[in-house]
Amino acid sequence: MKPLELGGTPLALEEVSEVVFLKRKVLLSENAIQKIKKSQAYLLSEVQSGKTIYGVNTGFGLLSNVKIENHKIEELQYRLIRSHAVGVGNYLEDKYVRAILLLRANALALGYSGVSLGLIEQLIAFLNHEISPLIPEQGSVGASGDLAPLAHLALVLIGEGRARVSGKECTGAEALRKAELKPLKLGPKEGLALVNGTQFMTGLGTLALLDAEYLCNMASYSGAMSVEALRGSTGPFESEIHEVRAHPGQVRAAKHLRTLLGSGSEIAKSHKTCTKVQDPYSLRCIPQVHGASWDVLQYVRSILEREINSVTDNPIVFSEKKKILSGGNFHGQTIAMAMDFLAIAVAEIASISEQRIEKLMNPVISELPAFLAPEGGLNSGFMIVQVAAASLVSENKTLCHPASVDSIPTSADKEDHVSMGAWAARKALQVVTNSRRVLAMEFLSAAQGIDFLRPLRSTAEIEKIHAKIRSKIPKLEQDRSMHEDLLCMEDLLREQKLDVG
Repeated sequence: MKPLELGGTPLALEEVSEVVFLKRKVLLSENAIQKIKKSQAYLLSEVQSGKTIYGVNTGFGLLSNVKIENHKIEELQYRLIRSHAVGVGNYLEDKYVRAILLLRANALALGYSGVSLGLIEQLIAFLNHEISPLIPEQGSVGASGDLAPLAHLALVLIGEGRARVSGKECTGAEALRKAELKPLKLGPKEGLALVNGTQFMTGLGTLALLDAEYLCNMASYSGAMSVEALRGSTGPFESEIHEVRAHPGQVRAAKHLRTLLGSGSEIAKSHKTCTKVQDPYSLRCIPQVHGASWDVLQYVRSILEREINSVTDNPIVFSEKKKILSGGNFHGQTIAMAMDFLAIAVAEIASISEQRIEKLMNPVISELPAFLAPEGGLNSGFMIVQVAAASLVSENKTLCHPASVDSIPTSADKEDHVSMGAWAARKALQVVTNSRRVLAMEFLSAAQGIDFLRPLRSTAEIEKIHAKIRSKIPKLEQDRSMHEDLLCMEDLLREQKLDVG
């Protein structure tokens, strides 16, 4: 795969995924190199002229009125990183760290931060040598950037802290030695540039969105399988219904269902003359519910696409205009609100999925055996699968309480309104995980339902999915612990290996 050049064209979300999962190599474009050099040169000239610049020759936050002597300017940057590395909790998985490293390098490569070329090259070297600083997941309020987590990242750049190299934990100094790298020597503003930014919340948010988009797509498959297993009507998916409402996500979802439930289904032919007038909402309103989530995810994508190509540190160096301006681009409110919205959208996919699982269990509504159990009574079948799905949907409801409406003043009231964007991103990831598990439960339940309708066959598309599931997980012939079955089904979804081609 051709190396990814930063600083040339805008970074795409899919390129983030390639660097994170496919270990695509990264380098700087020539255009970026020139902009980085000009930005640093202008900053250094301003420092040498004696101009007071926030965070360069002053203290931070409430201490910004304290002037730092010239011979202590570099030491200031080291002390900033060490003092801010107070994250707590579990360490992030390497995939999230790689996303953060890439996004931090890309933001600095835009050439508005006044940092050295060597600093950005060190970030890129970490990606190319698979060095992942150990970053605790808790500790950011998402205001002056993701200060605590980014400080833990910065520690390893200077040969401190701890890291994983190709999955093995070691000290920051050892990580650098293994890659034949030297500790980064910090210049003016460079510690501040490393910790000011939204890359923690944005890195997590990017991977959450990409997973959410896949799940939303797969929900059409699980929903279509449930419609078939429940002998549901395809009438509510006809194009005319959705064209007169015209929400793009709804139109898209209905079209996908028509494709999946098109001609060739023996199951559909078997109930053409049934007397049911309408199906429950969880079947009939799939396009309206899934479509609403699709529209939200499109909005979140647009936010993330802008944010990953934005300058989010402070102050910002405009070398062409001969200006250094202090502002608040590090504030994470935009991402916090987007992550809250993403969590709600994905939670709804799980919520309607759980109700389809319930209908598959319920002999009052379906023509299937109660709880999809062979020899019901002696066997409980999928009874507790629906209970487990309900527990996850309930958990999602709590996690969907917005983080972005909360604010606790920090830094002696200097930073008096914060975004809580880091927590918004973290809980969005948990909602995605919970929802993936609910969809896994629906896939297994719907597959079992279709098994009970044999020898009737579904459409070619649904039969492909059913066959893929059955190649990994056998039909439930009598009660067994389905824990391993669910793990296997979840893995198929998490690793995007459910063949839908």
